[in-house]
Amino acid sequence: MDSFEQIVADLKAQRYKPVYFLMGDEAYFIDEIVHYIEKEVLDEAEKSFNQTILYGKDTDIPTVVSEAKRFPMMSDRQVVILKEAQHIRDWTPLESYVEQPQTSTLLVIAHKYKAFDKRKALFKKLSKSNAVVLESKKMYDDKVPGWIEKKVQQLGFKITFKSAALLFEFLGNDLGKIAKELEKLEILLSPGQEITPAFIEQNIGISKDYNNFELQNALGEKNIEKSNRIVAYFAADPKHHPIVVTLGVLYNFYSKLFIYHGLTDKSRGGVASSLKVNPFFVPQYQQAAHHYSFKKIARIMGYLREADVRSKGVGNQSTSQPDLLKELIFKILH
Repeated sequence: MDSFEQIVADLKAQRYKPVYFLMGDEAYFIDEIVHYIEKEVLDEAEKSFNQTILYGKDTDIPTVVSEAKRFPMMSDRQVVILKEAQHIRDWTPLESYVEQPQTSTLLVIAHKYKAFDKRKALFKKLSKSNAVVLESKKMYDDKVPGWIEKKVQQLGFKITFKSAALLFEFLGNDLGKIAKELEKLEILLSPGQEITPAFIEQNIGISKDYNNFELQNALGEKNIEKSNRIVAYFAADPKHHPIVVTLGVLYNFYSKLFIYHGLTDKSRGGVASSLKVNPFFVPQYQQAAHHYSFKKIARIMGYLREADVRSKGVGNQSTSQPDLLKELIFKILH
C-alpha cells in the first residue's frame, strides 16, 4: 500500500505511474488525489484531447480499458479517470491491462466509501504490478484534531489544540467537511493568524462555551451549574443540538472513563494509548475518575442507553428530547 503523502509528493515531482487504484471509506484522500491529477497533470490545451472522465454508474471496464489503451494526441501522456468505481460489478477485464498497462496513460480509479475486495485476482495483480494502491481508511477520532492542526499549518495559519478539538466536536470526523470549513475561514484570515475559539464562534457559528465538548468537560468536573447552563442552552435550540449527538459524545466519554478505572498504567502516555485519545485530553479523564466510581459509571451507561431508547419513542409518549436530556444530566450528576 502507498501512503497519501508519498503519492502526492510523487505527483508533484512528476513521478507518474500508469495505474492509480484508490479505495476506501474515507473519501477525502481519494478526492484530493483525483483532483490533483485532474487539474495538474495536463495543461489546459492537452486536456481537450487527452483527458477522459468516466463514471462507474454509466460505464464498464471494457470501455475503461479501451480508453486507457489509446495513445495521447499531441501530448506525452493522457489521463483516464474512473469516478464512482464502487458501482462497477465485473473487474475481470482490467486484470490483463494491469499486467501490461499503457505507459503513456495515467489510469485513475476512485473506488470510494468502501474497500475493494482484496481476495479478488485484480487486487493481487495490482499489488504485484507497477501500480499505486491507496487504502483510504476513516481516521480515528483521536487523530482528527491533530490532522486539523496540520491542515491549518499547511494553509499558513495557526490553531490551538482546543480550537481544533472544538471543530472536531462540531463537524465530526468527515475530513472533507472539515476541509471545506477551513477553506471558508482561510478567506477571512491574515497570513499567520491564529484560529481561536472566539474566531470559530463568530465565523462558523459554533459556541465556544455551549457545545458537547464543554458539556463533557463540565460533567467530568462535576460542575453542576455549568452543566445545567449548557443543557438549558441546548434545550432552547434542539434543532442545532440534537440529543442523539450529545448521547453519542457522552457514551464515548463514559465508556473510556470506565476503561480508565481498570488501567494499571495511568501515566499520560499509557492512558492516551489505551483510550486512543490525544494526550491533551488525559487530564480530563484523570480528573473525572475522582468523581465517578466504577459503579456510578455502570449506572450512567444504563441511563444513556435508556435515554437513547426513549429519544426514539420507545416507552416514551410525552417527554420531549430537551426534557430527556435534562433528566439524564440530573441522573449523571446526582
